[in-house]
Amino acid sequence: MILPCEDITRRIGELFSCSTVNGYTRIRTPYLYPDGDVIDLFLSEERGNLTLTDLGETLRWLRMQSIGQRRSPKQNKLIQDVCLNHGVGLFRGMLMVRVKHSDNVSSDLTRLAQAALRVSDLWFTMRTRAVESITDEVNDFLDAREIPSVRGETLPGRSGRIWTVDFHIRQPRRSTLMCVLSTASRAAARGITEHVTSEWHDLSHLKLGPEAMAFISLFDDSLDVWSPQDFRLVGELSDVAFWSKPDDLVERLVD
Repeated sequence: MILPCEDITRRIGELFSCSTVNGYTRIRTPYLYPDGDVIDLFLSEERGNLTLTDLGETLRWLRMQSIGQRRSPKQNKLIQDVCLNHGVGLFRGMLMVRVKHSDNVSSDLTRLAQAALRVSDLWFTMRTRAVESITDEVNDFLDAREIPSVRGETLPGRSGRIWTVDFHIRQPRRSTLMCVLSTASRAAARGITEHVTSEWHDLSHLKLGPEAMAFISLFDDSLDVWSPQDFRLVGELSDVAFWSKPDDLVERLVD
């Protein structure tokens, strides 16, 4: 009989690694939560029956990204939909898969990892609501200063991916694209920073040519969730501005 770890290595390769932890076989996957943490899954055996589970880590991670400790009914419905689509069970906050045949461990593992990834992606719906409030304030601010802008413009990147930029501001001397970075969670801050950095990198061709655009990353610094590394990361591809310094933002836009 092929052992689970041997089967995973044989079928999937070295992207997955195994170790024994507290009576479980811990399987480190190549999948990541939105903040960059690795998705680990666990294999247990009871009376000859194999079960794969995340031990509740996915929903625990999702809960830590929000100030509120309760999920909304809509979020719960989306989680149930993900489980249904991937054929994954949900019991006491844990995503679980019964392994019917030992030869199917690798495919069941991939299915559970994909479900954990989709559930963690619900963070983006939580982030969207937080960002919408601050972008509303920024939009009102630009209107009050009579700075013409287009909100939520979509632009194609070099990779072919379509990106949504929070604001496109046009001034007589140059145009500026601006992304708003906002979150109440320190754990989510790095994921947001990396997302915006990827966006600027893919749109970097717009900084060239006779109609070259400027890029601004506007940090909502009303909460102390950002690190100097976050500022440096986006600062390599854009100018960094802070919502607590609106006059400085205006100078950058009308320069």
